[in-house]
Amino acid sequence: MYKYFVYLLLLILPATIVSCKKSGTIPDPAPPQAPVLSVADAHEARTEAPATLRFNITLNKTSANNITVAYSLVDGTATAPQDYTAGSGIISIPANQAQAVLEVPIKADPTNLRQNNIFFTLQLSNPQNCSLASTSARGFIVTENGTNLPTSNSGYTTPSSYPGYTAVWADEFSGSSIDLAAWNQEIGNGTNGWGNNELQYYTNSTKNCFVSNGNLIIEARKESIAPFNYSSARMTTQHKKNFRFGRIDIRAKLPVGKGIWPALWMLGENISSVGWPACGEIDIMELVGTNPSRVHGTMHWKALNGANVNKGGSYDLAGADFSQQFHVYSIVWTQNMIKWYVDDVLFFTGTSADLAGANYPFNANHFLIFNVAVGGNWPGPPDAGTAFPQRMFVDYVRVFQ
Repeated sequence: MYKYFVYLLLLILPATIVSCKKSGTIPDPAPPQAPVLSVADAHEARTEAPATLRFNITLNKTSANNITVAYSLVDGTATAPQDYTAGSGIISIPANQAQAVLEVPIKADPTNLRQNNIFFTLQLSNPQNCSLASTSARGFIVTENGTNLPTSNSGYTTPSSYPGYTAVWADEFSGSSIDLAAWNQEIGNGTNGWGNNELQYYTNSTKNCFVSNGNLIIEARKESIAPFNYSSARMTTQHKKNFRFGRIDIRAKLPVGKGIWPALWMLGENISSVGWPACGEIDIMELVGTNPSRVHGTMHWKALNGANVNKGGSYDLAGADFSQQFHVYSIVWTQNMIKWYVDDVLFFTGTSADLAGANYPFNANHFLIFNVAVGGNWPGPPDAGTAFPQRMFVDYVRVFQ
């Protein structure tokens, strides 16, 4: 009986093993996954000398096989041969390695022209022994930081001398850099944006403030300087150049757009000791970007009850806005009186009588401030329709007494 049972078991067992294998309880090993090849966008600054842009090509893992992929360079806003050297061919990654570099020559720009960044595209195809995470990447030629930015000089202008006045100081911005003997470049956002809840961070970088083609240029950018999302510049003559009375002419072309707030203005030199608004503030020109055809002239002071009080006027430009041409913003400043002008047209007069018995701070020294703010209590924040960068061009500032 026992021998008969063993005999039956030997007959059944091979069929059982075959049945288990067919049912999948003992699976075949999966084939190895091919490496995945990736390429990232690349950036290189254009300068006055030739440069090289480098694409980094990487595998997610090494392979025992040689890896190849075909490539070609395709024009975008950058074009060959004037911006870069075109090319095509094969990118190879040897066995047991995980990366390669593709170098693309970038042409020099002796003019160092500032313009929007330009790009070309790296196209990938025909991968061998790998798969592609993506089939293209962009090569960005960074031109946004060039220090050559021409602009039309059309618009109103004023003379370099007046009868009865002496020119005591001027900056024509005719050099190649900012005159730091006359100007300070403030850095930071101040306490709540110097009191206005502004959204920009001020820098001393040539990205935001530079001299080109006879103009001072202040540029506001949409970029992150934590925790702020915009950058710009604010320049002052505090402790270097301060003035009391006379005529001040500033020829400028202004930025416009929601949330943009350019200003040409003055503060009392004694602000460090008496604070604001007791020091006095003379706003020669302010523009709120949502109303690009109107500028404001204002004086601020400290009322008898300690409040900030202001009085001013506005000037409307017919049939155009202040970004299209240069205009001249002026004050004629005398004892107990200030008159505001645009293109020699008087639009507001402020006097000591306007202060209703409060201390009149405008018979004391004041210094100049030029800035482009982004956001703040008055203009509000930018929106999706606000273009960046935004630029204020200043052709000259002239002081006569």
